[in-house]
Amino acid sequence: MQGKTVVITGATSGIGEVAALALAAKGARIVLVARDKLRGEATLARLAARAPGLDHKVHYADLSRLSEMRRVAAEIAAQEPRIDVLMNNAGALFNHRIETEDGLEMTFATNHMSYFVLTEGLRARLEASAPARIVNTASNAHRGAGGLDFADLQMKKNYLGMRAYARSKLCNILYTRELARRLHGSGVSANCLHPGFVATRFGDQSGGILGSLMGPLKLFAISPQKGAETMIFLASAPEAAAPSGQYYDKCRVAVPTRAARDDEAAARLWQASEALALVPA
Repeated sequence: MQGKTVVITGATSGIGEVAALALAAKGARIVLVARDKLRGEATLARLAARAPGLDHKVHYADLSRLSEMRRVAAEIAAQEPRIDVLMNNAGALFNHRIETEDGLEMTFATNHMSYFVLTEGLRARLEASAPARIVNTASNAHRGAGGLDFADLQMKKNYLGMRAYARSKLCNILYTRELARRLHGSGVSANCLHPGFVATRFGDQSGGILGSLMGPLKLFAISPQKGAETMIFLASAPEAAAPSGQYYDKCRVAVPTRAARDDEAAARLWQASEALALVPA
């Protein structure tokens, strides 16, 4: 990773921070996208201590808002002459339905649309830096989604927090498949992964019964260090450079559900996401 630049979201705690620190230790320069300034500065300080002299950077944005997604993508594209790896890792889980200022369901906006908009904004940089990689954090939680309801992607009907999360993770896998297809021949690979059930801050602020269950459930969770292994592998391992459009678990290609392998649904999701991304903020 010497001389390479890695852009990563959701890296001020948990598996994202572990991955950022590990990649910095391998020689990568890290560009963080964070929401909280205190956490962002703290992670930046840890990066500087772990791998000094690499000019690590942090950009601040609320990745649930389309205008913020576009702005931070434009800022990074303007400041970074090359991007070798983009790691979309930001994610959230909400017990109750929350609608963003763009009229999007919060889980869908944060967990899927941020991946879509940020990647599109940095795509030219990635292609110019080829060989390059895109790594998307998905989850085995997608198995609880069934399929996507394209008539109600924002889950205005029958909202359940875990179902919304499962569908957002299904979106991550379908999006990765379609992205890989569109990037074919560009020298940029796109893969996604299941990190495992990890003991992190994730879900602590989801509210309701989900929030109360997270603490006890995490007694059975793996460590952030273990959960970050597949992310680090996909970002840096030579053998992970060529495959594209795959879903990984424990650093190996895994088979997601049939719904997650539906290329027609992947194409429909891309079209729907593109239409939403173009809506003026």
